[in-house]
Amino acid sequence: MVEGFRQGYVIPQGLIAHGRGEMFYYLLGERTTKEARVAEKAAAALMLGAKRPVISVNGNVAALCPEGVVSLAEASGARIEIGLFHRSDERVSKIESALKRAGAKDVLGFLPDARIPGLESMRGLCCREGIFSADVVLVPLEDGDRAEALSKMGKKTIAVDLNPMSRTARTATVTIVDEVSKALPEVTKYVEDLEDDKAEIRRALSKYDRDENLRSVMERMSGNLCKA
Repeated sequence: MVEGFRQGYVIPQGLIAHGRGEMFYYLLGERTTKEARVAEKAAAALMLGAKRPVISVNGNVAALCPEGVVSLAEASGARIEIGLFHRSDERVSKIESALKRAGAKDVLGFLPDARIPGLESMRGLCCREGIFSADVVLVPLEDGDRAEALSKMGKKTIAVDLNPMSRTARTATVTIVDEVSKALPEVTKYVEDLEDDKAEIRRALSKYDRDENLRSVMERMSGNLCKA
């Protein structure tokens, strides 16, 4: 994160958001929980069932886990698109370079040609062949406004959010409460494991209940806090 800040693609607001997420991660015990694994498996199943999956990347994601983004995109056949609230051509270019250093060959987002309905900020800009046309969008470390707008477009969304009470967490189709650099490799592993098993794909989705999963995560956090 610090290196991304020095290079100019992580912004001060991103550092603040990261610190907020770390607080929730401490309450999780700094580990991947069973609730996260259930959600990660459901996310993999959702991506495998998609016709046009897209992974949205912001500055924090590019700093924390560019290799994880690229590996998941390759395993799932998803496109990668840069989506930013605090947007500039220079920042988009630096994030694109970070992703390409990690092995990405095709990154969308530099020349957006569409807009998500209802979002007037820069966050609403997107690519027609990417997020605008996607049926499943993975939006790690995202604010709730875009996750909500994408859902209103009829898209299924996957969030990675350490705050189980956030609007993003409560809006997404599947919410993974886990640290993003751990979550993406887990989703990739499940994509590879489930790829040729349609029955297990259906089972992974049927076993996942977002609201129940989030309630269980909050109970775990509360229990850890009481033990402190």
